[in-house]
Amino acid sequence: MAVVIAALLPVFILIVLGVVLRRSLMRLDTQWHGLERLTYFVLFPMLLIQTLVKADLTKVPVAGVGGALLLSALAMSLLCLALRPALARLDIDGPAFTSIFQGATRWQTYVALSVSANLYGDVGLALASVAMVAIIPLVNVFSVAVLAHYAAPEKQSTRAIVMTVIRNPLIWACAIGLFINVTHLPLPKIWHEVADALGRSSLAIGLLVTGAGLQLKGLLRPSLGATMGVAFKLALMPVLALALAVWFGLSGINLAIVAICAAVPTSPSAYVLARQMGGDAPLLAQIITLQTILAAITMPIAIALVA
Repeated sequence: MAVVIAALLPVFILIVLGVVLRRSLMRLDTQWHGLERLTYFVLFPMLLIQTLVKADLTKVPVAGVGGALLLSALAMSLLCLALRPALARLDIDGPAFTSIFQGATRWQTYVALSVSANLYGDVGLALASVAMVAIIPLVNVFSVAVLAHYAAPEKQSTRAIVMTVIRNPLIWACAIGLFINVTHLPLPKIWHEVADALGRSSLAIGLLVTGAGLQLKGLLRPSLGATMGVAFKLALMPVLALALAVWFGLSGINLAIVAICAAVPTSPSAYVLARQMGGDAPLLAQIITLQTILAAITMPIAIALVA
């Protein structure tokens, strides 16, 4: 447990630093918006490409790690959709439902990759990147489709949903990294030097941006929707993923990476998507903030149980 907490501590210190900077040195929304776009479109995709380029995928249980997380995300998505009629009877409207859905299914990639790298080095980073290849396309398709159906002021066409997913830079980064790895495409030394420099900065800046985006108002009296979003993601999702991982025969580092990826809080990018497509953005902000705070307690427990 001490080793796990030590690996998590720098991650949450950077998130707290982001909170402090947002309220002191960098108060303008435009400053953080610029950093968010830089990380999302340049730094983070470069980290993914470079990690997958360097990864020895012959030693990575792609089917086991990716399959456990993919199926757990699919199971959670289907569970949320099955609960939609019951939630409607509890006065949770369509936009609020989409926030619960995103809160329960999406995951904070910056935290997952940072913790994986802190605990297991390059091997952990490669495994977590494989997990991203499995999860990112699925959760993006489902999130956009659910928002389009339950929240968007104007129903989105299938073509619009597909184009939103296709334009996701993280999906392109995973595809490019895997292509270079599989084809053994030679890259010049300067590529690796530049890519490594950009990739190293992505996690720190991404965690600062995560902290800056947290909404601390109303946390002491969370709504029913917020409580459900937190319970689904921090409790039920790790149980589903680890059960599938054990069923697939995973153990050691592979099982621990599944625990890390399943136990992380929801991605702040979900909030941006909610604002763009008519979701309940304030509810989702509350879910993300509560998850990020409570994950400091639940993540060490989940990881220590299997590490």
